[in-house]
Amino acid sequence: MQLTVVVPVYLEVKTIRKRLLAISSVLKNANLDYEIICIVDGAGGHIGPPLQRTKIINLDKNYGKGYAVCEGMKKAQGEAVAFIDGGGEIDPEFLVFFWHFMKATNADIVVGSKLHPASTVSYPVVRKILSWGYQMLTRVLFGLWVRDTQVGIKMFKKEVIKKVVPKLLVKSYAYDVELLAVALHHGFNKIYEAPINVKWRGGVGLSSKKLWIVILRMMWDTFAVFYRLRILKYYD
Repeated sequence: MQLTVVVPVYLEVKTIRKRLLAISSVLKNANLDYEIICIVDGAGGHIGPPLQRTKIINLDKNYGKGYAVCEGMKKAQGEAVAFIDGGGEIDPEFLVFFWHFMKATNADIVVGSKLHPASTVSYPVVRKILSWGYQMLTRVLFGLWVRDTQVGIKMFKKEVIKKVVPKLLVKSYAYDVELLAVALHHGFNKIYEAPINVKWRGGVGLSSKKLWIVILRMMWDTFAVFYRLRILKYYD
């Protein structure tokens, strides 16, 4: 099998069937041998009748997006393993582009980046500032020369998943950074950014209490990864 696509779902459970069908259609039209693993993160609800080449896995409670993504990746059969958000902000056509990009460059990891010069993005200025600040932090802490670690589409060689995912602990906010930092630590240094198109569908501003809670939790998780990586040597 060439490609496994993991789709984590929580609040989008009522609309995810349409999203899964769109992903499947894109991969089928590209003549890829693929599977889709949809992880429903304790949201409940019913996605409907079985879908071709798609596995639906229901978690018994809401563990967090990072946990859901990792659970899907552990079950992946493809020689490349991607994840893409279930909200529909990113066109599934980019999965095909990432596949060919990975093959052409022999990349270990392909990361979607809002800050790539060829990307087309529409999201609030506040989000841009926060994103830039966070990337500066991850560069200092982990040596990650990736301009945008938080976009909800990434692709990995199966070897990266087998080596790295069993070691991961972050269940929600900084799982992207933990995955990339630990992969780099284990010598998977061919990490390339690729352009994407993003249509922002949120409305969270700087004054939002929820946003500040997310920021604080991300900082906690990020420094916890640094502590385990650099001080405890846990990931060794």
